[in-house]
Amino acid sequence: MSYDEKFMKKALSLAKKAYALDEVPVGAVIVKDGEIVSSGYNKREKSNDATAHAEINAIKKACRKLNDFRLIGCDIYVSLEPCVMCMGAILNARLENVYFGAYISNGSISAEELCLRAELNHKTGIFGGYMKDECSGLISSYFKEKRKKKKEKY
Repeated sequence: MSYDEKFMKKALSLAKKAYALDEVPVGAVIVKDGEIVSSGYNKREKSNDATAHAEINAIKKACRKLNDFRLIGCDIYVSLEPCVMCMGAILNARLENVYFGAYISNGSISAEELCLRAELNHKTGIFGGYMKDECSGLISSYFKEKRKKKKEKY
């Protein structure tokens, strides 16, 4: 399955929803056979759950909907490069491909580096930089606003 801009646009709209709820603005959609199976956005603050990332939320919904933890034939579109935890879930769910927008620039291991590990029993394609400017702009705006509010508070 190849990249489809409409799915990245949907992931970005979910990221905007997270932003409006004062969550780190990340959105994700899982697609199978050209149809959205599930979606999610960050809910860590609201749920007080460190694992409530957009990708994890979307994976859980897709597994329930498809009645299988193996999401064979599914792709995930996410507005931000998945973190190590989310890549672990993506690999365990056997997602075929990951398409993401903004790159993580916090010095942690990249999603691509994780996918290239020879010892993994499942290989997932990973492709980044889709709608990069829109996705990274949203993240930047969010953290800029947070820093400004913090500075005004003190």
